[in-house]
Amino acid sequence: MLRLLEDYPVVALLGPRQIGKTTLAKAVARRFKGARHVFDLERRRHATQLADPETALEPLRGLVVIDEVQREPGIFAALRPLADRERTPARFLVLGSATPRFLRQTSESLVGRLAHFELDGLGLKDSGGRNWNSLWTRGGYPRSYSARSVSASFGWRRDIVRGYLERDLSDLGLRAPASTIERFWVMIAHYHGQIWNGAEFARAFAISEATVRRYVDVLESTYMIRVLRPIAVNTGKRLVKAPKVYVKDSGILHQLLELRDAHAVVQHPKVGASFEGFALQETIRRLGASPRECSFWATHQGAELDLLVVRGKQRLGFEFKHTVAPEVTKSMRIAIEDLGLDRLDIVHIGEETYPLGQKIRAVSIARLLKDIEPLG
Repeated sequence: MLRLLEDYPVVALLGPRQIGKTTLAKAVARRFKGARHVFDLERRRHATQLADPETALEPLRGLVVIDEVQREPGIFAALRPLADRERTPARFLVLGSATPRFLRQTSESLVGRLAHFELDGLGLKDSGGRNWNSLWTRGGYPRSYSARSVSASFGWRRDIVRGYLERDLSDLGLRAPASTIERFWVMIAHYHGQIWNGAEFARAFAISEATVRRYVDVLESTYMIRVLRPIAVNTGKRLVKAPKVYVKDSGILHQLLELRDAHAVVQHPKVGASFEGFALQETIRRLGASPRECSFWATHQGAELDLLVVRGKQRLGFEFKHTVAPEVTKSMRIAIEDLGLDRLDIVHIGEETYPLGQKIRAVSIARLLKDIEPLG
């Protein structure tokens, strides 16, 4: 983060609420050499101070931290002349709970002047591979994972969902009743890991497909869901063209499904899909893959691949199975041949990593960080 601040006059630290952005920003501020100024736009006094942001920020020197910047997106336009000053007397660290695509003014106003850093929750690197089950059950929000009890963790996640629905959505301009978005989000949880069918959602809520797309766009842009696009390749087979949708944090998924502990999770019909979403997230993080490098593949004949990662000439395939004894399927062999995979890994809940055939391995989720190398 400090390196980014050396290279860019403005750095945007982005991620969902309560994921640890403010904690990280405070750590960066402590290590910054020079004056430091902090504004939180959720505080009325700070919001009033920045009502005319260019005038308020122009005299400041050193590091300027602005939290919850999505509440006042006009700040990005004000930062442009400040970022262009000679010798860059101030560096700006802005914190937000929406993606760069959603905060469109960042790209419009600060091209070449701004770097983005997106913060995920806790992962296997933080919890340790042996603690994957607790991380999967509770999710990656620091307070949820480290809560003193199962009930405290579940209660914290319930509160974060309520706060998101009742406050955050209106701040982002979504004019819909919180109860409607909650039902929509719960329905997505029940479709977690499945092929998206916007028409079915539109019928269920008696709204247009355009409105459905708007809801999905907001949930994706605020880091609540992951939309995994299908790959378009010419294999001579009819391919599924609709995306798959996941609740991004497994703990939030379990809260939406009212699964309070690990026992409830493994007894639920969505256990396989839940593990798929969790393992997919951890695999993407381990690889260091960008969203545009990740997709899935499925044919109308039934062959499919949970995750395809392509970088340059590297083509890696992944399947995620909630089993201790994964097996090679015909679908996997078709994927290797049709997609030209260098390797296909089956991430599972057993304790060992071992070969299953040519180009195919079973990889233990507990050993994922050891047995899967980041992309070159």
